[in-house]
Amino acid sequence: MGALARALPSILLALLLTSTPEALGANPGLVARITDKGLQYAAQEGLLALQSELLRITLPDFTGDLRIPHVGRGRYEFHSLNIHSCELLHSALRPVPGQGLSLSISDSSIRVQGRWKVRKSFFKLQGSFDVSVKGISISVNLLLGSESSGRPTVTASSCSSDIADVEVDMSGDLGWLLNLFHNQIESKFQKVLESRICEMIQKSVSSDLQPYLQTLPVTTEIDSFADIDYSLVEAPRATAQMLEGEIFHRNHRSPVTLLAAVMSLPEEHNKMVYFAISDYVFNTASLVYHEEGYLNFSITDDMIPPDSNIRLTTKSFRPFVPRLARLYPNMNLELQGSVPSAPLLNFSPGNLSVDPYMEIDAFVLLPSSSKEPVFRLSVATNVSATLTFNTSKITGFLKPGKVKVELKESKVGLFNAELLEALLNYYILNTFYPKFNDKLAEGFPLPLLKRVQLYDLGLQIHKDFLFLGANVQYMRV
Repeated sequence: MGALARALPSILLALLLTSTPEALGANPGLVARITDKGLQYAAQEGLLALQSELLRITLPDFTGDLRIPHVGRGRYEFHSLNIHSCELLHSALRPVPGQGLSLSISDSSIRVQGRWKVRKSFFKLQGSFDVSVKGISISVNLLLGSESSGRPTVTASSCSSDIADVEVDMSGDLGWLLNLFHNQIESKFQKVLESRICEMIQKSVSSDLQPYLQTLPVTTEIDSFADIDYSLVEAPRATAQMLEGEIFHRNHRSPVTLLAAVMSLPEEHNKMVYFAISDYVFNTASLVYHEEGYLNFSITDDMIPPDSNIRLTTKSFRPFVPRLARLYPNMNLELQGSVPSAPLLNFSPGNLSVDPYMEIDAFVLLPSSSKEPVFRLSVATNVSATLTFNTSKITGFLKPGKVKVELKESKVGLFNAELLEALLNYYILNTFYPKFNDKLAEGFPLPLLKRVQLYDLGLQIHKDFLFLGANVQYMRV
């Protein structure tokens, strides 16, 4: 029965995501739901895994006493017990409100082969035997919880097993004689098997299933300064599953001023699992990258294409900013861009957008290597976003619209800032946004257990959240 221990992870694929109660102190950033279809797949996959594993195990030896006519009391031993064939017909995995999951296996049978021997003070008999075990039923309740680190926990809160019928057929020297005691031997065989089943299930939950649940990522690295936190906000349930999703800085956790929206999930059940990811998850990422200065940039003349009509030199600015050329003749300029506040992603049905606002300060590069500020621009643009997801992560792509440039401050007189739009458009389209798209292409990893893959993927955009659906495949080793 040690096979049951190794098969439990696939039997309990329903735990590939964990959950929290519906009433939370704070709205979760990521919610996951496993449907009846997912539970049925988990039970079916587990049954196949268990049936395969059962053929590779050795059952424990057992012994007993019996009285042989005209010989007296002897002692029998059954050893080298191997499962020769098995047929597991039905399994079910159901949620238990307020507790976790209930696993049941029924209408199953196995055939066992092995060796027997009988010892008496003055003789020893031995031979082989076949055992047919029919009507095996197993019921296990699993209590789900969470530890302080935010990972899920599981314990077997109850277990029962029942065997309807055991038939033993022995061969060898005087095997016919032992067959006379088949009721006694079969009864002992049944009691041993029933007790060992639950004993091994209890052990398997603590030594196999619980370590497997520890493979659910609590934090996942995104890059050198940002991680994503998928820790549970409360103990899991098997119906409306919720995980907290928050991007945070690698070196310190700053208070986050954003609040996750309440997500009303669509009632869809065609796929095995569904993820709902709040705009909070993506926007906390924006806050982190903004804090790190990832959104800042600078433009110098050597970054301008050779055929551009405008160079970042005071001479090139002479026609529309003559005072700049008079005060700083034949000097280079540098534009330094920053985003005053983190741009937030807007979710509306079927649409994703962001409206970044940038400020650009222009500096003259003096011969002394110092920089002299001369004017400030504001830059606004509309950006559409596309998100997709594959077997393990969400990826994105930004498509910017045309920029709108305004002059905010100037030490060199007023001028038409729109003349710089072509230059800024070139930089933003060819350098600024490609940098972000490269980062978005790396993707945000989804919280999946080891050896779990998603397929048949679907993505919907709702107000304030993404809704992802997928079927699940467990990759057996």
